[in-house]
Amino acid sequence: MIKRGFFALVTIFVAITINFFLFRVLPGNAVTDLSRVPHASPALRHALLTEFGLDKPKWEQYLIYLNNLAHGNMGISFANQQPVSHLLLADLKNTIPMVTLGTVTAIVLGVFTGVLSAWRRGSAPDHASTNLAISAYAFPTQWLGLMLLILFAGTLPAGGMSDPFLFTAEPFWQHLADVGKHMILPAVTLMLTTYGSFTLVTRSSMLETLGEDYVLTARAKGLPARRIVWRHAVRNALLPVVTLIALELGFIVGGAVLVEVIFSWPGIGLAMYSAIGQRDYPMLQGGFLILTVSVILLNFLADLLYFRLDPRITA
Repeated sequence: MIKRGFFALVTIFVAITINFFLFRVLPGNAVTDLSRVPHASPALRHALLTEFGLDKPKWEQYLIYLNNLAHGNMGISFANQQPVSHLLLADLKNTIPMVTLGTVTAIVLGVFTGVLSAWRRGSAPDHASTNLAISAYAFPTQWLGLMLLILFAGTLPAGGMSDPFLFTAEPFWQHLADVGKHMILPAVTLMLTTYGSFTLVTRSSMLETLGEDYVLTARAKGLPARRIVWRHAVRNALLPVVTLIALELGFIVGGAVLVEVIFSWPGIGLAMYSAIGQRDYPMLQGGFLILTVSVILLNFLADLLYFRLDPRITA
């Protein structure tokens, strides 16, 4: 655990360094576009460069960035002049419910269909489930999102998080139902783009597990097929699925950028997409930092879960 934790910290530091310099390699900065704005004098642009700290050498900006991070400060947004941590926290509260719904649904559906396909290998349900999973996995996210918009835009909300409610405060349960309706299309899009991978990985792992000696021994003892599959085979077959789940759950924090952009969902993915066009370095650095830390942490937890699922790892 100490070794894995050390490598996780090193990975985070390398990601922070790449994250800082990656955006600054691109031409221009947050003040560049002011050259096309009327009454934007050179003095104003210089004042903004000084205020944002962009007039300093890159190495000095990097040291200042590391020092701020060490004190829990992600900086101030160039575009909104608000603390990045507060902005990302607000966006994160919108992202987590939508992406969690889509991801959890994809996990449950993918694992169930993968186990069923392996159990009924070669049957019609197996062919149908596998082909559907491959198709869903192959289609681009933006294509699936646009198709759902075309098909259901007339019956389901197709943009934003809720409809504006005038005159008085919207009742809580009515607001919750409104948010739920707006969440359907983006969550279904996310589910369709991820469940295929869970189905295929679970099916492949189950087929390998069903050929193990202990499964053959259980069959020789006359145990029911359903008990062999769900009590003996599934547990060991979930080992590679755990790793896949840890990677997919990174989207819960980072947000599925394309999904949020297509459906104008006000989450962290849409905020990062907007920050790219504005050259808002603090927002981009903060968003990618949260995404990096979440993926590394979830993979570390997946390694710990391996110890619980497979006792041979501790031997």
